[in-house]
Amino acid sequence: MRYIKLGSTGLDVSPIAIGAMTYGDPGRGHPVWSLDEETSRPLIKHAIEAGINFFDTANMYSYGSSEEILGRALRDFADRDDVVIATKLRHPMRPGPNGRGLSRKAIMTEVDHSLTRLGTDYIDLYQIHRNDHATPLEETLEALHDLVKAGKVRYLGASSMHAWEFAKALHLQARHGWARFVSMQNHYNLLAREEEREMIPLCLDEGVGTIVWSPLGRGRLARPWQDARSTARSETDGSYADMLYPPFTADSDRAIIDAVGRIARARGVSRAQIALAWLRGKPVVTAPIVGANTTAQIDDAVASLDLELTPDDIAQLERAYTPRHDFQGISDEAELQQIRDQIPGYANA
Repeated sequence: MRYIKLGSTGLDVSPIAIGAMTYGDPGRGHPVWSLDEETSRPLIKHAIEAGINFFDTANMYSYGSSEEILGRALRDFADRDDVVIATKLRHPMRPGPNGRGLSRKAIMTEVDHSLTRLGTDYIDLYQIHRNDHATPLEETLEALHDLVKAGKVRYLGASSMHAWEFAKALHLQARHGWARFVSMQNHYNLLAREEEREMIPLCLDEGVGTIVWSPLGRGRLARPWQDARSTARSETDGSYADMLYPPFTADSDRAIIDAVGRIARARGVSRAQIALAWLRGKPVVTAPIVGANTTAQIDDAVASLDLELTPDDIAQLERAYTPRHDFQGISDEAELQQIRDQIPGYANA
């Protein structure tokens, strides 16, 4: 494994991250596709043995069960000083006031809960899962800074939001001398390239590394077109999946998926390796987050690190892309519905 730096930090991470949303008590999360602890542990162990040291989870994944399973496995299979644990907060964890969001109270509460579930005294990368428009941004950023100074958190990261919001946060951190966001966890793959408009140029300019979620387009890029919408994940995600991969881009999506298949056959490798190799060629991408539920998927991800695409391969993969509306950072359902209503043909697609 060849480790790389996370953005402009000195932190060494594997260029593949394991996404632990896949691992969690099915009774507390996603009963269709969550893997219980007995099934999850061998996969986490296999990833460690393959040299992967970067693991991403969140407090809301299976309502804390993902953090618990990951924490126990890492204690049993790895040296804590060798692994990089990333987790997130923002979404609801309990009913009632202050059970969600990015207020100082919520942040100070949730970090301690995550530390307990993970069984560690520090988090390597603590990320805001989405923005919280109900809390002053300065309050959030200062509270996160205080966690770094208290030693509970080593680095800070953010996840999907508008580029202008991220630029504002970086400006405020610099202005006040607060600990800076060093990473952006965003949605980016061959079927979803809207981040190339603003967020990716911003991250490149600011020296922020990106940790890509859904690098295989919810599995669509890993299988032929006729099977691309038949995953358990896409079927249970409902309208959210259609929002990320709208029906009106089906023609271009099919052309891209077919191109992935042609190149994979010509190279004698899997489709997933081609899609991941394309991401690795983007200088802003530190690591795609792979939600592996088999050891073969982990092996595929690792094998993609040795695959070099030609300029012609890249041109074939990128040629058919059709721009789509950008839903990054939007968490309010009413705002999302307004955007859906403005998209021609969306309601009747």
